[in-house]
Amino acid sequence: MVATPTYDATRDRVEAYFDRTATKTWERLTSDAPVSGVRRTVRAGRDRMRALMLSRLPKDLSGRRVLDAGCGTGAMTEVLAARGAEVVAIDISPQLIDIAAKRLPEDLVPRVTFQSGDMLSANLGAFDHVMAMDSMIYYTAPDLGRALAGLSERCPHIVFTVAPRTPFLMAFFGLGKLFPRADRSPVMIPHAPKRISEKLLINQCDRTLLKLEQVTSGFYISSCLEMRA
Repeated sequence: MVATPTYDATRDRVEAYFDRTATKTWERLTSDAPVSGVRRTVRAGRDRMRALMLSRLPKDLSGRRVLDAGCGTGAMTEVLAARGAEVVAIDISPQLIDIAAKRLPEDLVPRVTFQSGDMLSANLGAFDHVMAMDSMIYYTAPDLGRALAGLSERCPHIVFTVAPRTPFLMAFFGLGKLFPRADRSPVMIPHAPKRISEKLLINQCDRTLLKLEQVTSGFYISSCLEMRA
């Protein structure tokens, strides 16, 4: 777990946003229900990113323990379990966990442990793979570095996403700072892979950080990175 004032404050904002403000929005966005044109692009982008991340794992995950860090409504969890993995699906939002548990096909239930709480908790144990799709995008570079360093002590393979430092997202990030903190949702913090490597002291540990691909679909912009031992 990352114990810093900035991490704790961001985690609390993320929990409040997803558990009190945006639950219904995310439930609809991650379903087959009709949505607006803008949200369709976001849905398509998320589908592409999920497929990209899953392509980094073996088709057969039997006997492997996988952490779905920030599982949301469970789309990634379902695929991991269907491939045979023992999945720990955790999210900061209890309401999203409830939705994920209800959506999971009955035959996959024995393979999944749902839990609400901090995705970085050491109490979750060790894993063969960690998947963190759009769950680390709100954290500063120092907190992100600490998070990845802590996870790497318990897992040799981490696939995660960050908001890239594009002109659009940098402008959006700057604009978000203009609004009172209480009146805005958590803001994505754009990162460059080089900066993340510096915070991880990547050259001083047995880890390789790779930038895989950037997915852009309307208002959905996210970069997939992979860290291996």
